[in-house]
Amino acid sequence: MSTKKPRRFYGYGIPGVKPEELGGKLIAVEGADGSGRSTQIVELVNWLETSGRPTVQVGLKRSTLVSAELDKAQEGNVLSRTTLSLFYATDFADQLENIILPALKAGFIVLADRYIYTLMARDMVRGMDDKWLKNLYGIAPEPDAVFYLSVEPEELVQRNLAKNATLDYWESGMDLGLSRDVFDSFLKYQGAMQNAFKTLQKTYGFDIVDANRSVNAVNKELRKKISAVIDAE
Repeated sequence: MSTKKPRRFYGYGIPGVKPEELGGKLIAVEGADGSGRSTQIVELVNWLETSGRPTVQVGLKRSTLVSAELDKAQEGNVLSRTTLSLFYATDFADQLENIILPALKAGFIVLADRYIYTLMARDMVRGMDDKWLKNLYGIAPEPDAVFYLSVEPEELVQRNLAKNATLDYWESGMDLGLSRDVFDSFLKYQGAMQNAFKTLQKTYGFDIVDANRSVNAVNKELRKKISAVIDAE
């Protein structure tokens, strides 16, 4: 029989917020652009809500406080690694305070379209200090489940080109000077991101899901594992 684990923060948490008051479920789905993450989120939301479970979504660059400014800043392709990191951390903190925590207190399921692990992996690849990152995201509550959709970099290239006909500057790691060729840089950057996630997995213990498979196969696995989490008491 499954047992419900007590809610914890990864670090110091939020002053005045008691973990035991956060009675909802927090589920994070991680993965690069092209991993099928957004498609799975849509499918999962439909499944959860049609089964009568109120669900709230959060994700990167969705804060009303800084998302527009972050988009504008990234257009220039000149952000330093620290500025970029703090922009995303602020975006997360605003959503945590105004969406995630209230929803968990109300007993909702919070479905995160990427969580702090993507942010940490990006910063790790850019050489940011591990202890600094852990402190920065010490405000984050530990999710009830985390799923990283793993897709080989070569497959990610094809999926992104099929969808957008181009490769994103930041998702290709062009700011790192890995290669002058965006295609080559994308492969190197996504390979480094996969290695960063493997390192994080050893610390945080999340599930690595093979997303090279069909949408239905991946969704079936996610539903099964999420059902077990939801039903745990």
